[in-house]
Amino acid sequence: MGKVATTIDSKLREAFSPVRLAIEDESSKHHGHAGWREGGETHFRVEIVSQAFEGKTRVARQRLVYAALKAELDAGLHALAMETLTPAEDAKR
Repeated sequence: MGKVATTIDSKLREAFSPVRLAIEDESSKHHGHAGWREGGETHFRVEIVSQAFEGKTRVARQRLVYAALKAELDAGLHALAMETLTPAEDAKR
C-alpha cells in the first residue's frame, strides 16, 4: 500500500470506525487522463461500511468522506470513487 493509500486508510478508520474498509489504487487505469501523474496514487476506489452512515443520504455520506480526506484532495488526490454503506445495507447485498 502506497503512502496516499495508507493515509486514506488511517483517516477513514479514525473518522468512521468502519466494519469493513477496502481501498484500491486505480491510478494505472487512468494513465494519460486528467489528474494522472507518474507514480500513481491519484485515483482511488473506496468501499466503506460504517454505522456512522446510519440515517444519512448517499450524498451526506460522501460529503463526510470528502471532509475526512480534504487534505489529500487539496494535495493532488484527483479522483475518489466510493461506496458508503451501513452494516445493515451491506448485509442485504
